[in-house]
Amino acid sequence: MFDQIAEVVSGAWWTYPLIFAVCFGDSLLPILPSETAVITAGVLAGSGRLNPFEIMAVAGLGAFAGDTTSYLIGRRWGPAAQRRLLRGDKGKKAVGWARKMIERRGMLIVAVARFVPGGRTATTLTAGMLGMPYQRGFAVGAGLGAAFWAVYNTLIGMVGGQTFENQPWKGLLLAFGIALTVSGIIEGVRYLVQRPRRRRDDDAQCDTPTGRK
Repeated sequence: MFDQIAEVVSGAWWTYPLIFAVCFGDSLLPILPSETAVITAGVLAGSGRLNPFEIMAVAGLGAFAGDTTSYLIGRRWGPAAQRRLLRGDKGKKAVGWARKMIERRGMLIVAVARFVPGGRTATTLTAGMLGMPYQRGFAVGAGLGAAFWAVYNTLIGMVGGQTFENQPWKGLLLAFGIALTVSGIIEGVRYLVQRPRRRRDDDAQCDTPTGRK
C-alpha cells in the first residue's frame, strides 16, 4: 500500500505544493500533520523518489508563511482570534506560556516554538498581539525556526529512506521512531529545566497574603 502511494506521489506535480500547503496550514490548524508530511517526503527523498532540497525549500517557506499569517492575525484580531483558534483550558495555558516566554526570550522562543506543535500557534498569535516588531524580531525568529525545522524533519526522513531504500514503509517507521525519541529527550530536558522554576513560583504564591497558611 505505502509503495503504491509512494509511486503516485513521487511522479505527481502537486507533491511539492501539497507539502507547502500542509506546512502553511499547520501554523493555524495544529491538527494538520506537517511533521508527518515532511518526514514522509524525506523518506521518499532518501530512496531517490523526491528531491530533498526542494522538500526543504517548500516546507520551510510554507512554515514561515504560515507563522507570519498567524502573527498578522494576532496583530489584527488579537483575543478574538485566540478564542477561536485556541479554545479551552489547554489553549489558555498555551497562550499564557507563550506570553511569558516571549517577554523573557523574544525572537528566540519564536524559533524554538516551531518545534512544539501546540506551542507554535499560541506563540505566533501572541507575538502579534504583543506587537513584537516584525522585521527586527518576529521574522528573524520565524525564519530561523522554519529553516531548521524543514531541514531537520527532511533529514530524519532521509535517514530512514536510505536505510531501507527498497522498503520505504520500514524507513518511515524508523524515521518516526527517531523523531519520537528526539522529541521525548527534548521534552524531558524542558521539564527538568522548568521544574525548579515551578517550585519557586509555587513558593512565591504560598508567601503571598492570600496563599499563606
